[in-house]
Amino acid sequence: MKRMILIVVLCVAALGVVLFVQQSRKSEAKGGVIEAIEARRSIRKYSDKSVEREKLQKIAECGVAAPSAMNSQDWELRIVDSKAWIDECTAIFVEQIQGTPTGDKMLTPDFKNMFRNAPAVIFVAAKGDAYSDLNAGLLGENMMLAAYELGLGTCCLGMPLMVLNEHHPKGKEKLASLGFSEGYRLRYALAVGYADEAPEAKQRDLSKIRFVE
Repeated sequence: MKRMILIVVLCVAALGVVLFVQQSRKSEAKGGVIEAIEARRSIRKYSDKSVEREKLQKIAECGVAAPSAMNSQDWELRIVDSKAWIDECTAIFVEQIQGTPTGDKMLTPDFKNMFRNAPAVIFVAAKGDAYSDLNAGLLGENMMLAAYELGLGTCCLGMPLMVLNEHHPKGKEKLASLGFSEGYRLRYALAVGYADEAPEAKQRDLSKIRFVE
């Protein structure tokens, strides 16, 4: 009987060791929230590899898990991974910037699309109340950190708003095709893809942080 009890105890202990090692390896592989915050970079060069829709869906779900003022959730997301849609939007963009200093800078031989060549884009719109920009920003940070954990790069882009707005004849049609609800305004676009670069972190000014005594 004592021998049986000893065997059971040893088995339980062994199982505990195995679970601990697995959990440790899992933690080492994924790091943590702080590691993701410190290691994430804005990616401006992407490979041609398509992003799995399951990953895009998970990134968007992590976005809407963000806090919002009074839980208003006053945002809408549209995920675009259609090369045709991206190319059509890019053609409008190129027409607008060609022959300008911006065009000279961006329209290089490796230029493929206006979203830093990313194969997928998540568009974020929000209502126009006082907290909408804050809410949209919290959502965006969640998505960028989730993408990092999934092995993807991101870049938050404001330039697409030059094209996708109600005052641009052709851009207005592309904006309408995203199907945002009435009263929602496009805030930014999030480029998503597999990184083709590993940029170094830019220096952060920690003197901006102060304790108040």
